[in-house]
This record gives sequence, structure tokens and C-alpha cells, in this order.
Amino acid sequence: MGLLRLAGALVGWPFGFALGAELLQISQVSPLSNQVLVMFLLAAMFAILGWLGAPYVTVAPARFVLRRIHAASAGDLVGGAVGGGVGLLLGLLLAFPLALLPEELGQFAPIAGAAFLGGFGAAAGIVKRREILALVREVRAPQAQAGKRRILLDTSVIIDGRVADVARAGFLSEILVVPRFVLNELQHYADSSDVLRRERGRRGLELLARMQKEGGAAIEVSEIDPPATGADAKLIALARSLGAPVLSNDYGLNRVAEIQGVTARNMNDLAKAMRPVVLPGEEMTIRVMQEGKEPGQGVGYLEDGTMIVVEGGVRFMGGDARVTVMRVLQTVAGRMIFAQPQDDPAQARRAG
Repeated sequence: MGLLRLAGALVGWPFGFALGAELLQISQVSPLSNQVLVMFLLAAMFAILGWLGAPYVTVAPARFVLRRIHAASAGDLVGGAVGGGVGLLLGLLLAFPLALLPEELGQFAPIAGAAFLGGFGAAAGIVKRREILALVREVRAPQAQAGKRRILLDTSVIIDGRVADVARAGFLSEILVVPRFVLNELQHYADSSDVLRRERGRRGLELLARMQKEGGAAIEVSEIDPPATGADAKLIALARSLGAPVLSNDYGLNRVAEIQGVTARNMNDLAKAMRPVVLPGEEMTIRVMQEGKEPGQGVGYLEDGTMIVVEGGVRFMGGDARVTVMRVLQTVAGRMIFAQPQDDPAQARRAG
């Protein structure tokens, strides 16, 4: 603070001398000793004013500005900066015609105009900050999405519904593209007289609406209608033109897509890959739900739907059984686990 006051006094001293010299030129003060005295007094007065007033013209405004910045939100700062920049740009464009005004007015008008437009633009930017930020997001959104990959959804995977959970978990970073002809097919299902088809169609449309509302993944509706016959052929043609993979639960569609050089993903393959690994010798507790095909067998299920056949498990019907995995078979229909019970049936029923 002391250095700041000293700087203010050093600035005020020559300013007082210069002001005294200008005043003596238009005054009748004489002789020379009086003129020197006047200049000395003015210099001393402005040095004292600089010493006393330096904190009030530097530190106090700076603290006020810092308090205002701390109190303002990031949106206010961005809106004010954008509005102020636009205002200064307009002031720069008007500087030349304002400079053509006569005499001193032409010297100060460009500066005054830039200051006014800059302040007005900053105030307008703060007031309209939300609209400005929304406009910036709209401008940047296509640029941000332009570099993202896209993946096409077919009717089966939309109706299945698991794609929404996968997208919500963040495992689908691509933009999900729903072609218009797929939407039309869902609408046709929703308007069908068949109860099952109608429910499937409505479920698919509700799923898309919920995904758009939740915002877990970016959804884009494509209006491109390739010149092909059938929704599957159109989907493959569109995927080839966009260079995008297809996400479908239709085994036949996936095979045809791969034959034509289009990458196909199946949600069922993902579900199989996420199944917990069960090894022979592993122990677990399951609930026996029904009888097996062979006499004495009981059948239970894991959480992912995997069937467990328990040898002699019919004794535990309706109860929990502690079993040991004997072998795991992978079939075309899925995975089957064969196990041997450990618990006593009576204890198992009491536990159930």
C-alpha cells in the first residue's frame, strides 16, 4: 500500500507543475517568485491528493470488480463477454463515420461510441445469457456429432428394449440412428389389429421416446430412403452408404449384412458375453423351480436365465438347494449347467 501511495504522489507532483504552468499562461500572476510559488503549491497539493487518493482509484475499484466477478455466475461472465465483444465490434465499425464529425466531436465520438456499445452489449449479454449459451450449444452440436460414429437400429432391437439399458450404462458411445422406414414399421405394428404385434410396436415407440427424454444416448432420425425392397434391404443399403454398423437381434439380417460387407452387432451376443463364468466344481445356491426331463431331476435358473439341471433335485422342489457344478455344456440353444446337490432336502425346505 505504501508503494502505491508513493506512486500516486509521484504522478501528482509533475501533474501539479504542468497544471500550474498552464494556469500561469492565462493569468496575471507576477513577479516570478509568485509564479514559482503557485506552481510549487499546485504540485504539492496534487502530490498530497495522489498520496491520499491512490488506493481509492486503484485498490477500491479493483476489489469491487473482483467481488462482482466472484458473485457472478459463469453464464453471466460468458454472456457479458460475448455481448461486450459484439458491442465493441459494432463500435469499431462505427468509428470511421463518427470520426468525420466536426472538430473535437469527431475526436471523442468514436471512443464514446465504443464505450457505450461495449457496455450496452455486455449488459444485454448478461440478461440474455441463457439464449446465447443455447445458441452456442446449437452451433457446436453438429460439429461435435460430425466426428462421432453412427450405428443403425432395426425394429427387432428397438422392440427388445435392452438397448436402452446398454445406452444408459454408457456402453454405446455412437449416435443411434433410427431410419424413417423403421419408425414407419413400428407405427404399422402399433396400429395392427393383432394384439401381440400392437403391443410390440407401442413398446418400441415408447422406448425411443424414453431414450430421447433421458438423454442417455444421442438419437438421430434418418430421412434417407434407399431404393431397395423391404426394411431389411433398405437398412443394409443405408448402412453401406453411411459406413455404419447395424445393431439387430435378427440372426438372418446379421448374416446377410455380413455377407454384403456391413458390420452387424447382435444384442444377444452381448448378453451371452456378459453371462457370469461358471466352472465345474463351483458351489452355488439355487431355487429348484420344476422337474427335469429325466426322472428325479430338478431344474433351476440363474439370474441371466441360464438353466441348471440338478441331479436328484426333485426332492428340493420349491426350496433352495446348495449344489456343486459338475459340467457345463454349450448348445445351440444356449448354455446348460449340470449340478449335484449337497444339502439335505429337509433343511432346504426349511430354508425356503
